[in-house]
Amino acid sequence: MERIRSFVAILLNDEVRAAIAAEVARLRPLAPRVGWIAEPNLHLTLKFLGELLPDALERVKDGLAEAVTGATPFSLRFQGLGAFPGMARPRVLWVGVAEGGQAAQALQARVEAALGRRGFPRDDRPFSPHLTLGRVREPRGLAGLQQAMARDARMDFGRLEVRALSLMRSDLSPGGSRYTELANFPLS
Repeated sequence: MERIRSFVAILLNDEVRAAIAAEVARLRPLAPRVGWIAEPNLHLTLKFLGELLPDALERVKDGLAEAVTGATPFSLRFQGLGAFPGMARPRVLWVGVAEGGQAAQALQARVEAALGRRGFPRDDRPFSPHLTLGRVREPRGLAGLQQAMARDARMDFGRLEVRALSLMRSDLSPGGSRYTELANFPLS
Protein backbone atom coordinates (compact mmCIF):
# COMPACT_ATOMS: atom_id res chain seq x y z
CA MET A 1 0.00 0.00 0.00
CA GLU A 2 1.28 3.46 -0.90
CA ARG A 3 2.71 5.58 1.89
CA ILE A 4 2.12 9.31 1.69
CA ARG A 5 4.83 11.70 2.91
CA SER A 6 2.96 14.46 4.72
CA PHE A 7 3.14 17.47 7.04
CA VAL A 8 0.91 20.12 8.62
CA ALA A 9 1.49 23.71 7.49
CA ILE A 10 0.33 27.28 7.34
CA LEU A 11 0.32 28.35 3.69
CA LEU A 12 1.39 31.82 2.58
CA ASN A 13 -0.51 34.49 0.72
CA ASP A 14 0.79 35.65 -2.66
CA GLU A 15 2.27 38.92 -1.32
CA VAL A 16 4.41 37.30 1.39
CA ARG A 17 5.47 34.49 -0.95
CA ALA A 18 6.53 36.99 -3.65
CA ALA A 19 8.51 39.14 -1.18
CA ILE A 20 10.39 36.11 0.14
CA ALA A 21 10.97 34.73 -3.37
CA ALA A 22 12.49 38.07 -4.41
CA GLU A 23 14.94 37.88 -1.51
CA VAL A 24 15.83 34.26 -2.37
CA ALA A 25 16.48 35.35 -5.99
CA ARG A 26 18.87 38.00 -4.66
CA LEU A 27 20.66 35.57 -2.31
CA ARG A 28 20.82 32.54 -4.63
CA PRO A 29 23.88 33.69 -6.65
CA LEU A 30 25.80 34.17 -3.39
CA ALA A 31 25.31 30.54 -2.33
CA PRO A 32 25.19 27.97 -5.13
CA ARG A 33 25.63 25.14 -2.59
CA VAL A 34 22.36 25.88 -0.83
CA GLY A 35 19.27 23.82 -1.62
CA TRP A 36 16.80 26.69 -1.94
CA ILE A 37 13.07 26.08 -1.41
CA ALA A 38 11.07 26.68 -4.60
CA GLU A 39 8.67 29.63 -4.41
CA PRO A 40 5.46 27.55 -4.61
CA ASN A 41 6.72 25.39 -1.70
CA LEU A 42 7.31 28.20 0.82
CA HIS A 43 5.24 27.57 3.96
CA LEU A 44 5.44 27.50 7.75
CA THR A 45 5.62 23.88 8.96
CA LEU A 46 3.73 23.08 12.16
CA LYS A 47 4.41 19.34 12.20
CA PHE A 48 6.23 16.91 9.95
CA LEU A 49 4.40 13.58 9.88
CA GLY A 50 6.62 11.45 7.65
CA GLU A 51 5.33 8.63 5.49
CA LEU A 52 1.82 7.53 6.43
CA LEU A 53 -0.63 4.94 5.20
CA PRO A 54 -4.03 6.26 4.02
CA ASP A 55 -5.82 5.09 7.21
CA ALA A 56 -3.32 7.08 9.32
CA LEU A 57 -4.09 10.17 7.22
CA GLU A 58 -7.73 9.83 8.25
CA ARG A 59 -6.64 9.92 11.92
CA VAL A 60 -4.56 13.02 11.13
CA LYS A 61 -7.59 14.70 9.57
CA ASP A 62 -9.67 13.92 12.67
CA GLY A 63 -6.92 15.34 14.87
CA LEU A 64 -6.57 18.52 12.83
CA ALA A 65 -10.34 19.05 12.90
CA GLU A 66 -10.11 18.83 16.71
CA ALA A 67 -7.04 21.12 16.85
CA VAL A 68 -8.75 23.99 15.02
CA THR A 69 -11.94 23.80 17.08
CA GLY A 70 -11.99 26.96 19.17
CA ALA A 71 -8.77 28.29 17.62
CA THR A 72 -9.25 31.81 16.32
CA PRO A 73 -7.59 33.38 13.26
CA PHE A 74 -4.46 35.41 13.95
CA SER A 75 -1.90 37.50 12.12
CA LEU A 76 1.77 36.71 11.44
CA ARG A 77 4.37 39.22 10.33
CA PHE A 78 7.46 37.78 8.67
CA GLN A 79 10.64 39.72 9.29
CA GLY A 80 14.35 39.10 9.30
CA LEU A 81 16.75 36.45 8.11
CA GLY A 82 18.73 33.97 10.13
CA ALA A 83 20.10 30.45 10.30
CA PHE A 84 20.00 27.38 12.49
CA PRO A 85 22.11 26.71 14.47
CA GLY A 86 23.57 30.19 13.78
CA MET A 87 25.12 32.33 11.07
CA ALA A 88 28.68 31.21 11.90
CA ARG A 89 27.91 27.63 10.71
CA PRO A 90 24.50 27.78 9.02
CA ARG A 91 22.63 24.57 8.19
CA VAL A 92 19.09 25.89 7.65
CA LEU A 93 18.38 29.43 6.38
CA TRP A 94 15.12 31.01 7.50
CA VAL A 95 12.80 34.00 7.58
CA GLY A 96 11.67 34.87 11.08
CA VAL A 97 8.27 35.58 12.60
CA ALA A 98 8.24 39.06 14.19
CA GLU A 99 4.61 39.14 15.33
CA GLY A 100 2.14 36.36 16.01
CA GLY A 101 4.74 33.83 17.06
CA GLN A 102 2.96 33.01 20.33
CA ALA A 103 -0.30 32.37 18.48
CA ALA A 104 1.55 30.10 16.03
CA GLN A 105 3.15 28.25 18.96
CA ALA A 106 -0.26 27.82 20.59
CA LEU A 107 -1.73 26.43 17.37
CA GLN A 108 1.23 24.09 16.93
CA ALA A 109 0.76 22.86 20.53
CA ARG A 110 -2.92 22.16 19.78
CA VAL A 111 -1.86 20.15 16.71
CA GLU A 112 0.74 18.19 18.73
CA ALA A 113 -1.79 17.43 21.49
CA ALA A 114 -4.61 16.37 19.15
CA LEU A 115 -2.34 14.16 17.06
CA GLY A 116 -0.66 12.78 20.18
CA ARG A 117 -4.06 11.58 21.39
CA ARG A 118 -4.34 9.67 18.11
CA GLY A 119 -1.04 7.86 18.54
CA PHE A 120 1.30 10.12 16.57
CA PRO A 121 4.66 10.76 18.25
CA ARG A 122 5.20 14.20 19.70
CA ASP A 123 8.15 16.29 18.65
CA ASP A 124 10.12 17.02 21.81
CA ARG A 125 12.10 19.90 20.29
CA PRO A 126 10.77 23.37 21.11
CA PHE A 127 8.77 24.83 18.22
CA SER A 128 10.30 28.00 16.78
CA PRO A 129 8.03 29.54 14.10
CA HIS A 130 10.01 30.26 10.93
CA LEU A 131 9.93 29.79 7.16
CA THR A 132 12.73 27.66 5.78
CA LEU A 133 14.43 29.30 2.79
CA GLY A 134 17.05 26.68 2.13
CA ARG A 135 19.39 24.02 3.46
CA VAL A 136 23.13 24.48 3.31
CA ARG A 137 24.76 21.53 1.51
CA GLU A 138 28.33 22.80 1.83
CA PRO A 139 29.27 25.25 4.61
CA ARG A 140 32.36 26.67 2.85
CA GLY A 141 32.32 29.80 0.71
CA LEU A 142 29.33 31.45 2.39
CA ALA A 143 30.91 34.78 3.40
CA GLY A 144 28.94 36.76 0.77
CA LEU A 145 25.68 35.10 1.79
CA GLN A 146 26.37 35.69 5.49
CA GLN A 147 27.09 39.38 4.85
CA ALA A 148 23.94 39.82 2.75
CA MET A 149 21.80 38.09 5.36
CA ALA A 150 23.32 40.23 8.14
CA ARG A 151 22.49 43.37 6.12
CA ASP A 152 18.89 42.19 5.72
CA ALA A 153 18.50 40.84 9.24
CA ARG A 154 15.47 43.11 9.86
CA MET A 155 13.89 43.01 6.36
CA ASP A 156 10.08 42.96 6.46
CA PHE A 157 8.37 40.39 4.21
CA GLY A 158 4.78 41.28 5.07
CA ARG A 159 1.79 40.08 7.01
CA LEU A 160 -0.36 36.97 6.75
CA GLU A 161 -3.82 36.47 8.21
CA VAL A 162 -3.82 32.85 9.35
CA ARG A 163 -7.32 31.48 8.86
CA ALA A 164 -6.61 27.77 8.30
CA LEU A 165 -4.22 24.84 8.66
CA SER A 166 -3.33 22.62 5.73
CA LEU A 167 -2.52 18.93 5.58
CA MET A 168 0.10 18.64 2.86
CA ARG A 169 1.52 15.84 0.72
CA SER A 170 5.17 15.93 -0.33
CA ASP A 171 6.25 14.08 -3.45
CA LEU A 172 10.00 13.86 -3.96
CA SER A 173 11.50 13.83 -7.45
CA PRO A 174 14.88 14.56 -9.07
CA GLY A 175 13.54 18.02 -9.95
CA GLY A 176 12.73 18.79 -6.31
CA SER A 177 9.77 18.37 -3.99
CA ARG A 178 6.22 19.06 -5.05
CA TYR A 179 3.64 19.87 -2.36
CA THR A 180 -0.09 19.26 -2.69
CA GLU A 181 -2.76 20.32 -0.20
CA LEU A 182 -4.74 17.24 0.86
CA ALA A 183 -7.14 18.98 3.26
CA ASN A 184 -7.80 22.43 4.71
CA PHE A 185 -8.99 23.12 8.26
CA PRO A 186 -10.40 26.61 8.89
CA LEU A 187 -9.82 28.15 12.31
CA SER A 188 -13.18 28.76 13.90
